Amino acid sequence: MRKQKRIAAIHDISCFGKCSLTVALPILSAAGMEACCIPTAVLSTHTGGFSDYTYRDLTEDMLPVAEHWSKLGLRFDAVYTGYLGSERQTAIVEEVLSALAGENTLVIVDPVMGDNGRLYAGFTPDFAPAMAKLCSRADVIVPNITEACLLLGQAYHEGPYQKNEIEDMLLKLSKLGPKQIVLTGVRFDEESLGAATFEAATGRCNYVMREKLSGMYHGTGDVYASALTAALLGGFTLEAAATVAADFTVLSIRATRDLEENIHYGVNFEQCLPELLHMLKKEASE
Repeated sequence: MRKQKRIAAIHDISCFGKCSLTVALPILSAAGMEACCIPTAVLSTHTGGFSDYTYRDLTEDMLPVAEHWSKLGLRFDAVYTGYLGSERQTAIVEEVLSALAGENTLVIVDPVMGDNGRLYAGFTPDFAPAMAKLCSRADVIVPNITEACLLLGQAYHEGPYQKNEIEDMLLKLSKLGPKQIVLTGVRFDEESLGAATFEAATGRCNYVMREKLSGMYHGTGDVYASALTAALLGGFTLEAAATVAADFTVLSIRATRDLEENIHYGVNFEQCLPELLHMLKKEASE
């Protein structure tokens, strides 16, 4: 049996609603990996579609957790970051990386800031440069189109897009410093939606497109990025990992739609975990 991979996941906790750590931890654990967490905040629910939620800021606890782990001599195969609530938290994550990330630690940053051309509530435009600085420390970044525009300081427009503008965006993102990029929310027509992958070392770009499903499903970005992380830590190429993540996310959306659940609670990824494990084993054996 091969050595178990250990991942430090730095996200918030929504006590109800499937996103952030309540998505990342079960997906990574189901994939056979040791998922450790540094919570950035605790909320009673996620913020999409809910009001009057409680919020407990855990900024002061983040670095002491990492420092304790460092004193224990713990090392991590990956550090995976998601929602960070302030510029200060992005700076703390840089300190966490210095404390925990070794030469071979894969650093994956999901620069959660906004969607559909708008910043999420609580963020100001000044947050984007701080996130761009953190992205410079990453091996892999996973922005959506809105977040890519914010990182680059360029105007957003609704798709469909042209391949040349997507590829220009990927090239510009690579100049921030990450070695690999997965840009989500890419669409070239009204029927399909997917992601573009980019390898900075080779300039290689690929597309993973799937049928566009109607409806707005919260937490799918976390489902996608967590499945991508599991696949990358499993030794998959970037394109293969993006394919697994896309297929798993689509399965989770379909499972939610078929059960007619309240879609702003999040997607029914849990019942699709056996399919994810099948995909991870199938790809690994080919």
